[in-house]
Amino acid sequence: MRFLDEHDVRAVFDLDTAIASQRAAFTALARGEAWQPEKILGGHADDPDTVFCYASRLDRTSGPVCKFGSINPGNAGTGRPTIHAVVAVLDPDTGVPLAFMDGTALTTLRTAAASAVAVEALARKDATRLLVLGSGVQGQLHVEALHRNADYAWTGMWSPRRPSLDAAVDRMRARGFEVESVESLSDAMAEADVVVCATLATEPLFPAQALSPGATVVTLGSFERHRCEIGPDVLRASHHVVVDHEPTARQNCGPVIAAETDASEPDVLELGRVLTGVDRARGSDYDIVTYLSAGLGVQDAAAAWSIYRQAEALGAGRAVS
Repeated sequence: MRFLDEHDVRAVFDLDTAIASQRAAFTALARGEAWQPEKILGGHADDPDTVFCYASRLDRTSGPVCKFGSINPGNAGTGRPTIHAVVAVLDPDTGVPLAFMDGTALTTLRTAAASAVAVEALARKDATRLLVLGSGVQGQLHVEALHRNADYAWTGMWSPRRPSLDAAVDRMRARGFEVESVESLSDAMAEADVVVCATLATEPLFPAQALSPGATVVTLGSFERHRCEIGPDVLRASHHVVVDHEPTARQNCGPVIAAETDASEPDVLELGRVLTGVDRARGSDYDIVTYLSAGLGVQDAAAAWSIYRQAEALGAGRAVS
């Protein structure tokens, strides 16, 4: 078995590799090659923390993968990641454990990489203004990931926590990204072509009327029933609502569940079907398109096998017989 800590994972799994793995994950899901069961997600009703367990299999040539971890929103104020996890990889034929790896770095990178895949597929080709809501680890990494495939003339970041926002903007600028702190969210929303919600909000961050024509909205923090970075009004305003996996989104994504509750159940498309050309998400440059990421085990499976194969080839991590 090979053990890979956070340093080992990051050494073999950069953003470009992560983006390729996530495109493979959504494509395999759309083609019926992946096994994607329901995930375990929840916790005590009076506890803001969440326990999760994702099991999946990318395809017949790669073995089962399982990720176990927790989400602890209180970590945001301490400098620690809000997500901690471990990932196990099994042999496709024998079931023998092949690897045990840090799931925090894997999750962090694959989440931003998946958004990059979604934005490339869904956003207008002439999108030039990127707005990120949330100044944590994911907010910062999304700036980097989305700049991989597009040349944004302006990038703004907003957070209700000003000290955190200023620190994040300073870090991004030090790394060469021209990011501006946003004081007036409504003004920035009115001109943004791509809006990324990278928070753990339980109430909508903005109303649908704040969006500009043709905007693409990406939410990654609405992965539980009580988390709603956007409201049903945004789904209703969208030409299409795109999700990573329809059954998972209908079971877990707060905005989708809220829309079903108020009798405005949205029609949804799966990202993989858009990537493979089966469905088309955007009718015109004036359409609003929304993408909701529930987070899937198949994403972890694709990432974990990419990491494992690279680690085996390079001798990364620690092999234990």
